[in-house]
Amino acid sequence: MPDEHGGFKDVRENVDGHPMWNLLAYAKRYWPRLTVGVLAAFLTRFARLVPPLVVAAAIDRVIVPSNSGDVGLLAEFGLLPAARITGQAARLALLERLVVIAVLAYLIRSVARFASRYLLQATAQKVQRDLRNDTYDHIQHLSMDFFANHQTGGMMSILNSDINRLEQFLNTEFRQLIRVVATVGGIAVVLWYYSPKLALIALAPVPIIGVASGLFLSWIEPRYKSIRETVARLNTRLENNLGGAAVIKSFNRYAFERGRVAEQSQAYHDEKIAALRIRRAFFAGLRLLTGVVFVLVLYIGGADVIEAVPGALSAGTFAVFFLYLRRLYSPMRRVGKSANKYQLAKSSAERIFGLLGREPTVAEPAEPYRPDSIDGDVAFDSVTFGYGNGNDSGNDNDDNGGGELVIRDVSLDVPAGATIGLAGPTGAGKSTLLKLVSRFHDIDSGTVRVDDVDVREYDLGALRDEVGIVEQNPYLFSGTVAENIAYGDRDVLAAERSRERDRGSEHGEFSRGRIIDAASAAEAHGFVSDLPDGYDTLVGERGIKLSGGQRQRVAIARALLNDPAVIVFDEATSDVDTETEERIQASLDRLVEDRTAYVIAHRLSTIKEADRIVVMDEGELVESGSHDELLDVEGEYAALWEAQADETRSRAVADD
Repeated sequence: MPDEHGGFKDVRENVDGHPMWNLLAYAKRYWPRLTVGVLAAFLTRFARLVPPLVVAAAIDRVIVPSNSGDVGLLAEFGLLPAARITGQAARLALLERLVVIAVLAYLIRSVARFASRYLLQATAQKVQRDLRNDTYDHIQHLSMDFFANHQTGGMMSILNSDINRLEQFLNTEFRQLIRVVATVGGIAVVLWYYSPKLALIALAPVPIIGVASGLFLSWIEPRYKSIRETVARLNTRLENNLGGAAVIKSFNRYAFERGRVAEQSQAYHDEKIAALRIRRAFFAGLRLLTGVVFVLVLYIGGADVIEAVPGALSAGTFAVFFLYLRRLYSPMRRVGKSANKYQLAKSSAERIFGLLGREPTVAEPAEPYRPDSIDGDVAFDSVTFGYGNGNDSGNDNDDNGGGELVIRDVSLDVPAGATIGLAGPTGAGKSTLLKLVSRFHDIDSGTVRVDDVDVREYDLGALRDEVGIVEQNPYLFSGTVAENIAYGDRDVLAAERSRERDRGSEHGEFSRGRIIDAASAAEAHGFVSDLPDGYDTLVGERGIKLSGGQRQRVAIARALLNDPAVIVFDEATSDVDTETEERIQASLDRLVEDRTAYVIAHRLSTIKEADRIVVMDEGELVESGSHDELLDVEGEYAALWEAQADETRSRAVADD
């Protein structure tokens, strides 16, 4: 089902297992550093429990020696003498020992905290890197129908904000989980040791907070799913508007687009406010609950001390109770925030691992065919295809899509080395027919064969290496002219990337020479040489610094550098002037001499000299023959030729 607004609802159903377990599987790759980091985190929390015990011992055994028989936990562990201390010198010696214990506790805490934070945060960064690399690579290998049905803004949201959110969860909330377990567990043991009655009061909110957190998750989960989808839709709208800035300006549609962005922003605002209301109410309830417990411990414990109840706390341990209470409820209140972060992370993980679970609709066979070379013989045998007919609905600049048949029972045999021109009205199916050669889509019925082998049996990489495509609106990457041309050949591209390091090397100069040869063949060398930095000139995003005709010539050079057996020119010279087109055509006639070439052209003069011209209409092959043969039959092609001739004559008269 197409995802028009970029929310990626459809990918969630592809998650295999629980998304958070899948996240932990990525972290398990680094289990040695993760194990040390977790142990160091526990040691950090346990070391934080020591200073309050030092304070209690200092109050009860040094400052105001207690007559109770309680010598404290430090003495139980053999860190302090169990005997009652009397005399100023002995008390000073005990104080000095307490200072040493406190210093060691802080030293251990500092070292362990550094180790835990460094190792856990470094692990989170590695997981983030692996997830982004794997997700990006998986997206790249998905079929073209996925890109037709999903917005770029939504994909960017997954690759950036969703993956960053998981990194933040691992970096922060995983440590918070350790903090809760170690702090609550350690404090519970200490409080129980000193006063089971007060410990029960102090620990009573723990299960209540746990249950409340579970309810909070159930309340907030659907809202955060909706928020993530709303963010993706907002990103998609912004990405579309920024990319279409020139159209917005030319039609003066500032107010209209502001309204559309404002509508998406308002939807995001409303959903965030609704979630915020639940969050704030939940956290306020937690604070009220912990405040009630604080008051109860203060009153009951204080009364026991005043009334000298047997087993009552000493002054030092009473102070320790409140020091621990503060530390106990801080991580417990943080459980609510962690639950909130968990739900956000789970929503992001569903989208990421749902995307990773998405399989390409165009898949390679178990034992793909990998030929050493391809001659270029192409045959279409009763081919029928429609977007949405067993394929996800897509979009094509030459087709209507929407589930209707785009190609209807087309049969066409093209021998290797032949040049075929394709003509016909917009929407006739010309572009889609030729995309089936590279197997961008799988056909509904019939067979497409290259060198008498069904394209569904080929290794996709081997097949597409031998089919070069130059589109009417070619995509150029942000970078230099040379890099965009070099994209046509792996070795040349690698050499171009390392050109600065290998400047002057024989390999680097040879690669640049191949780029220049390809540019010359595409009639691009002249204008490239006139650019400020020649072949090292930056073309801008999508090649915006070049004209349409210049982008087309760079794209032609890129395709020629790949040296394919089959080459497709899809209105590839529509943006160049007639004189330049003639020069390009003369060069191409030489370059395609040993290749199978398909030329889709609006200007029929471009394909006049083709070995055969194929005319399509509404997905069907209606005429086929040479230029002269098609004029003689006075059919569809002859009508198109005459219409263009009349247009040319009218333009010439107007110019005179």
